[in-house]
Amino acid sequence: MSGVASVVSLVELLRGNPESCRWTGGLSPADLAGAERKLGASFPPSYRRFLAEVGSCEVDGTDFLGVYRTPAMGDTLLGTVSGTLDARTDPRFPADLLIIQYDGMGGLVCLDLSRRDGAGESPVVVWDPGSADRGGSERLADDFGSYALRQCTRALTSGG
Repeated sequence: MSGVASVVSLVELLRGNPESCRWTGGLSPADLAGAERKLGASFPPSYRRFLAEVGSCEVDGTDFLGVYRTPAMGDTLLGTVSGTLDARTDPRFPADLLIIQYDGMGGLVCLDLSRRDGAGESPVVVWDPGSADRGGSERLADDFGSYALRQCTRALTSGG
């Protein structure tokens, strides 16, 4: 299943489990463009589809940062945008990574934009400050869509 098809399945999963899933709502084309501009990056197709349809989500304890706003922060784009920009203040953090999730153990789950497949998808990797000493980030999935669908399905079937 392609990364985009996995996001379509993820959206169905979220809508089918409203008691366990929360999401902020999809981004407008202007907000998507603004997020990419702030990050100096182009989102892979499955992540773009996720942002356009979901925004950000939490599924029974599994969170995906996505991109969203809050009333208190006004027009500030939070989630992947603010998290990545903050991480970039650490000189060890590679500039071609976009944070999509925190792993709860000090690692940052990211899209590695330095690598793209034939469909324009980027792999999901986990980075931490010691990654470079171990030969680089650990690859978790080929694309955002398949990773997010797997994680959210696991959260719903295991109870978190």
